[in-house]
Amino acid sequence: MNCIFSRWLLPIVLSFAVSLSNAAPAVNVSASDIGGTVKGSKGPEAGVWVIAETTDLPTKFAKIVVTDEQGRYLIPELPSANYQVWVRGYGLVDSAKKKAKPGQTVDLTAVQAPSAKAAAQYYPGMYWYSMLNIPKENEFPGTGEKGNGIPAVMKKQYYWVDTVKNSCQSCHAFGSRGIRDIPEVFKKMASGDSELAWAHRTQAGQAMQNMALGLGRLGPERALSIFSDWTDRVAKGEVPFAKPNRPQGIERNVVYSMWDWSTPKHYLHDSISTDKRNPTINANGFIFGAPEESTDLVPVLDPKTHTATQIRMPYADPKTHSSLSLPLGQSAYWGKDPIWDGHTSIHNLIWDQRDKLWFAARVRNSPNPDFCKKGSDHPSAKVVPLNESARQLSMYDPKSKEWSLISTCFTTHHLYFARDKNDTLWTSAGSPASGVVGWLNTKMYLETKDEQKSQGWTPVIVDTNGNGKRDEYVEANQPLDPSKDKRIMAAFYGVQPSPADDSIWGQSMDVGFSRIDQPGYLIRLVPGADPSNTALSEIFQSPEGTFGSRGVDVDSKGVAWTVLGSGQIASLDRRKCRGPMNGPTTAEGKHCPEGWTLYKLPGPQFKNVNDPSGSADGAYYIWVDLHNTLGLGKDVPIASSSGGEALIAVVDGKLVNLRVPYPLGFFTKNVDGRIDDVNTGWKGRAVWTTSGTRTNFHSGDGNKDSNPKVFKVQIRPNPLAN
Repeated sequence: MNCIFSRWLLPIVLSFAVSLSNAAPAVNVSASDIGGTVKGSKGPEAGVWVIAETTDLPTKFAKIVVTDEQGRYLIPELPSANYQVWVRGYGLVDSAKKKAKPGQTVDLTAVQAPSAKAAAQYYPGMYWYSMLNIPKENEFPGTGEKGNGIPAVMKKQYYWVDTVKNSCQSCHAFGSRGIRDIPEVFKKMASGDSELAWAHRTQAGQAMQNMALGLGRLGPERALSIFSDWTDRVAKGEVPFAKPNRPQGIERNVVYSMWDWSTPKHYLHDSISTDKRNPTINANGFIFGAPEESTDLVPVLDPKTHTATQIRMPYADPKTHSSLSLPLGQSAYWGKDPIWDGHTSIHNLIWDQRDKLWFAARVRNSPNPDFCKKGSDHPSAKVVPLNESARQLSMYDPKSKEWSLISTCFTTHHLYFARDKNDTLWTSAGSPASGVVGWLNTKMYLETKDEQKSQGWTPVIVDTNGNGKRDEYVEANQPLDPSKDKRIMAAFYGVQPSPADDSIWGQSMDVGFSRIDQPGYLIRLVPGADPSNTALSEIFQSPEGTFGSRGVDVDSKGVAWTVLGSGQIASLDRRKCRGPMNGPTTAEGKHCPEGWTLYKLPGPQFKNVNDPSGSADGAYYIWVDLHNTLGLGKDVPIASSSGGEALIAVVDGKLVNLRVPYPLGFFTKNVDGRIDDVNTGWKGRAVWTTSGTRTNFHSGDGNKDSNPKVFKVQIRPNPLAN
């Protein structure tokens, strides 16, 4: 009897032992964590996101992690509150939300998507807008209104693609649900004609001027027919022809924290947490934002108390125009309510080593004071007089809560500090129209408050005569002269002083769709002893077949990084250049193809674009993590992938794709990194960023009452680290 029982029981015991050995070890959940396992119909779900969100704190807060290979998750260091917890992932639809508190183990059930269409609702936007039927290569140059509807200035297909990315996608999350679905109000206004509905859409809100400008470059009728064809196909059920991959490897170690700030009617361009040169400055301190045209209210987040507030930036001239003066079309979300009322146009901001904040901001209307103009004895005005500037500078002292408004002759856009004795603040102009690079000696300004003597600017001059110094130069529209240097009619869009030497790197935008017909450049400017008169520049075009450089940063070795509209992250290592760096052969910037390295952004290419080396994705900007604030290593470049809804890092030559899955339509324009505590490992390090789209209400998860968000991104040693 015992032998028979043993023979019968033994297989069951062995089977039970095997199942125990295969079972995932329990998650170690501490008092401030929520953890557990995610399982679907086929077992554990690896590489899916678990989201915990609460409204119990002073501002809405959420935290997101990724499951490991056994479907386990751990959301660490949660503030005490009641949370809703759920699962999101590729191939799934959102699970039911469970109530939870820190310290609890919460197992979750993933829900398989019932159809390809349902699954695709969670894909990054670029998977949707890659479905656009871009005009074919043989349709360029355009033949105008009476031909194919593409303007003749569109000489090549990439001009059209670059305009879509840098004029449409750069302000909106183009493939998000709010764009790929046409709101009912526009359908009704157009009596069901989707092309006319698109025309109404592009005349909506206070950005209608910019949208009209973009459409004019593309060819309005042709562009509207392409956009409406796309949304018609989406409405009929067409889904993206490519699928994204779930997070893999180190991508599963990411932790996202996010807070609401600002208001639903306002949008953010940038945020800042510290000084790029020393990321321990402002440790555990406030995060500040730049709301551009939307408001004069600077949003402020205290991440320790989870409190969001605002401070108002003043302006010097009470007649400074407001965004209320912009033409206004009916919005699907706000009707005829003008939601923007910004005078200061706060575009970019940066910390200094004295714990002061500097802003690229409008403090007056455009006409410049006399010291900027022809006839002035200002050293820079003698070289290039400037009649107007669209945006200037302001400075805020968080301790005294006092503002300083600084009237610059040059237009400002982005700004970063050099590592020199004067704490020189170098700026970009954004547009190439002024053709100058400006700076402020902040040490002199803070000591004297003399804005006139503290500022300067220089044109971009290339040493085409090859004698190693700046001489008399020919203008940009004049042919080379072997006895003279050459001016390039370019200005910086991105700007970054090099950590490796005294050079200032800039990036200028492609202007091939205009009468200038000039490519984009990376520009290396060496100021010299008297920058207005001694600064010399080197210009570099990206490799043949690529286009649309946007943003620039420089690593500790002096390697410059940018992102390209053709769908790549790119680096330029000047040390690899074999040819001469001055002389007539350098006038076009094609003299160092060997210095470039390209990294294709993830995701599919556009329909009708025959370039497998690129991607439909485009990144808005790039930032180099000099101090390993994220945890992926020092000198790691991080691209702000607006189409991929992610931060994309280059680590040892490979891409790490940190997709932010909630809210859908994540769109950021830049990041910065801070070290709050060097002794606490990954917990004391993070990069910070904010929502960057002009239309936060297009978010697939939200509605017009959704606030912009602050995002804190960290990399831990493994997916279960706490």
